[in-house]
Amino acid sequence: MGATGALAGAALFTAEAAAQQSKPGSENTVTLPPIDAATEPPLTTPGPFLPPNKRVGFAVVGLGNLSLDQILPAFGKSDYCKVTALVSGDRGKALKIAAQYGIAESNLIDYAGYETLKNMPGVDVIYIVLPNSMHREFVVRGAKIGKHILCEKPMATSARDCEDMIAACKQANVKLMIAYRQQYEPMNRTLGKAVADGKLGKVHSIVASNSQNVGDPTQWRLNRKLAGGGCMPDVGIYCLNAARFLTNEEPEEVLAVTVQPKDDPRFKEVESRCEVIARFPSGMTATFTSAYDVHRSNFLRLEGDTAWGEMSPGFGYHGSKLHFSRLEDGKDVEMTPSIEEKDQFALEMDHMATCVLQNVQPHTPGEEGLQDQRLIEAIYKSAASGRGVKVSQPNGPTRGPALPPMKA
Repeated sequence: MGATGALAGAALFTAEAAAQQSKPGSENTVTLPPIDAATEPPLTTPGPFLPPNKRVGFAVVGLGNLSLDQILPAFGKSDYCKVTALVSGDRGKALKIAAQYGIAESNLIDYAGYETLKNMPGVDVIYIVLPNSMHREFVVRGAKIGKHILCEKPMATSARDCEDMIAACKQANVKLMIAYRQQYEPMNRTLGKAVADGKLGKVHSIVASNSQNVGDPTQWRLNRKLAGGGCMPDVGIYCLNAARFLTNEEPEEVLAVTVQPKDDPRFKEVESRCEVIARFPSGMTATFTSAYDVHRSNFLRLEGDTAWGEMSPGFGYHGSKLHFSRLEDGKDVEMTPSIEEKDQFALEMDHMATCVLQNVQPHTPGEEGLQDQRLIEAIYKSAASGRGVKVSQPNGPTRGPALPPMKA
């Protein structure tokens, strides 16, 4: 592991010591006496959490599927956040959603009125959930009005845009976090800690797939100008980012192939499939597939010389399962840890809120999104040329030192 990887590893896993810090809302914790015998697992009482008047307020920008199906419902499972404003080009839809979440009609604005968030009471963070090519504009505009930014992945459609977004937030002295939900999810963190603790031995190989069969050919994800690509930046980025953050290594070369069917109206502008082999300085390789034209499939396996660990399913919003296998007393033994599923969006938003409340750097800052974008550009370059493409190592750690304690 190089110096960059070592620093990132320290950031990710020594942060478990943060469990000893005082958490926001500790004064609001409720404790109950145990009702089961000591032979039974303890019940979990909600908390610590903040009362509404002390929660960090979020403005959600963009009311598409992800916002309506995942992000907005996650506020109900959050400990430190509340949704206080909506930004949408469809006021009728915004009114219906606001009624569901108790958002004042005065806090519903369109994209042209975005800057009115500056003086809107209760808005601390802007969560940008727009087509990829729009991220740069709304991050920069949000930074200029002094708001902290949580931006969906992929961060942008070019490394240059990512750099501009980072610079704008630094100049405005606001926090920028990229919404890598899986880096906050307990099973991913358990798997990453197993790697860091040497439980798999030396990891030699990673195999992964994140694929689905998309429908409507007019959706923005199939528009190159809006999306920046096809399956690779949308679902393939999960495989790429997992290989990086779970091992704390950065690829030094990528070799890729893309497929763009000529007879399928969905793929007039973007690829339907992308196959990647990434080589790392330690000799480890990561091989992964992403696709938009196959039945839904998502899994991840890290293969070490003494054990393997896998998540299958591995990249969904719900239903992830973690498994390990290693040799014990001459027999292969498989284990499935008992880990309670948590809402990934609530966890990532609570992390952002914690960073705002405690004035610390987010664990997945803009630099993390920038590195993935640089790698995606190298992947497309390799696919176009038919040759491997060397990738320079980042100048410093791409992940921040702060990570919320893993909740029981």
